[in-house]
Amino acid sequence: MGTDTVRAEVADEAAGLRREQRGWYFYDWACSVYSTSVLTVFLGPYLTAVARDAADAEGYVHPLGIPVRAGSFFAYSVSLSVIVAVLIMPLVGSAADRTGRKKPLLAAAAYTGAAATTGMFFLDGNRYLLGGLLLIVANAAQSVGMMLYNAYLPQISAPAERDAVSSRGWAFGYASGSLVLVADLVLFSAHDSFGLSQTEAVRICLASAGLWWGAFTLVPLRALRDRHARASAAAPTGLRQLAATVQDMRRHPRTLAFLLAYLVYNDGIQTVITQASVYGSEELRLGQSTLIGAVLLVQVLAVAGALAMGRLARVHGAQRTVLGSLVAWTLTLGAGYFLPARVPVWFFVLAGAIGLVLGGSQALSRSLFSHLVPPGKEAEYFSAYELSDRGMSWLGPLLFGLTYQLTGSYRSAIVSLVAFFVIGFVLLARVPVRRAIGEAGNPVPDRI
Repeated sequence: MGTDTVRAEVADEAAGLRREQRGWYFYDWACSVYSTSVLTVFLGPYLTAVARDAADAEGYVHPLGIPVRAGSFFAYSVSLSVIVAVLIMPLVGSAADRTGRKKPLLAAAAYTGAAATTGMFFLDGNRYLLGGLLLIVANAAQSVGMMLYNAYLPQISAPAERDAVSSRGWAFGYASGSLVLVADLVLFSAHDSFGLSQTEAVRICLASAGLWWGAFTLVPLRALRDRHARASAAAPTGLRQLAATVQDMRRHPRTLAFLLAYLVYNDGIQTVITQASVYGSEELRLGQSTLIGAVLLVQVLAVAGALAMGRLARVHGAQRTVLGSLVAWTLTLGAGYFLPARVPVWFFVLAGAIGLVLGGSQALSRSLFSHLVPPGKEAEYFSAYELSDRGMSWLGPLLFGLTYQLTGSYRSAIVSLVAFFVIGFVLLARVPVRRAIGEAGNPVPDRI
């Protein structure tokens, strides 16, 4: 084979990877609207209001005969959705590695979640159980889809460019969330002009997120390609697959140590994302338009924050940059406890601080982990990562819900989350990342 032919093949392969990367970014563009418009802004306060309409005189609803304070129903539903994802993700991750067919599984997860989200249009009256069910399905599907999406990262990018590629993906997601939130804000604020009630406007915003998710998922499905499967024995099923994955990870204890640290601090991040709007509406007595505006500010600043932290990682290393972000999270969350009620400006200040560290801490954590995955086990290991990202993030919402149920104070609930960032910082600081990358069988970047 001539030199020119080899060069042409290398150039074609590089061009193919660039096309895949561009398509890959668009899954963040597609599904992040669910995370932003549905999970972060509208569904928490709205489902809480629906549950309160169905509550008894003491303020409790009774799903399956279990007494639950209406104000805790959303947090408990998020926790249950995560438990469902825990049972599904290891199976899907193992199947993706075993068959090499990530793309059909990604399509199934994406369109299941998009359909459940679109179905939220029918959430009205006192149908809190329907809302809880659709939330569980959509959130579990989102977790499975993100696991498969993340598993493409080490296949479509070289080690040296992984921080940048991961950060661009998050930036695409936050840009998409910002764009749709602007439209949501217009529709919600001017719902009378459109001949809609406030409730109808919220339901349209929820359903449109599902339609957006489904439509833009077509882009990555066209661009991404499946790789050859790794040879393996027949996979175990159910929780046995999770046990098998963890058993395999025990051969890479430093990868497991990173996952433990990420499990802890990301639990805090995910809980802030899902419960911030409830805290703003219920404790700080802020209106829906204020909450939408604050989340929009988070989205806009998160684009800049993700890209800026990607650049910081090139200078200081991804691990140090993430550690710095955890310090910022701790200080910001502690300040959130003291926010005065009915004063939107301080809520916007807090939202701005969160936005600057949110995207970067998530993007760099993902790229860090991609270096720690043994070749050929991307989806299986990223199923464990996604358990840490969303799958094990039931502890934070559960703690938040229990704290509110016991104290009746959302301030106590929000400040309880500081522990996740402090403990996560200590655990991450103890992980020798360069050594972990070498032990996983991957090349070690010059700066990590």
